[in-house]
Amino acid sequence: MIEDLEVLARAATPPDVAVLAGIRQGQLLAIAESRGGGLLGEQDQSDNGADHLDYLQQLLASAEHELVVGTLDGYPFGYGLMSISHLDADRILAVVEDLVVEADARHVGLGETIMNQLVELARARGCFGIDSRALPGDRETKNFFESFGLKARLLVVHRVLD
Repeated sequence: MIEDLEVLARAATPPDVAVLAGIRQGQLLAIAESRGGGLLGEQDQSDNGADHLDYLQQLLASAEHELVVGTLDGYPFGYGLMSISHLDADRILAVVEDLVVEADARHVGLGETIMNQLVELARARGCFGIDSRALPGDRETKNFFESFGLKARLLVVHRVLD
């Protein structure tokens, strides 16, 4: 039974990265047709053309990022990626860049477990706040983040130019 699975979140390790790269690629493909998803996917290619594996390996080694893997019975089914922004000497902001759970592993608490781990890591780093984002119309994601106390503080509007 799915309810009997052990749900955990932990720091990602190098052996996890190949699976996480596949999850990331699948997520970017899944949101490509959503309103704003295609452009977001293009913007998220901050890896400058490197494949997802290389990109996540770089982030795993970065002191300014936290990469958390969410597991069900020890196997990765999701991940959270958080960047740390030093706004000034005393203010540090955590930004959840990705929080992805594979569709077949949703609704068992894995996303919540990953988010709780990210919140604790942000606190441990002395962050004053935590941001994330949701695509327009994605009520499930918006509700998920609101359940952690996150509230909209910025809307990005866009127009395609011919």
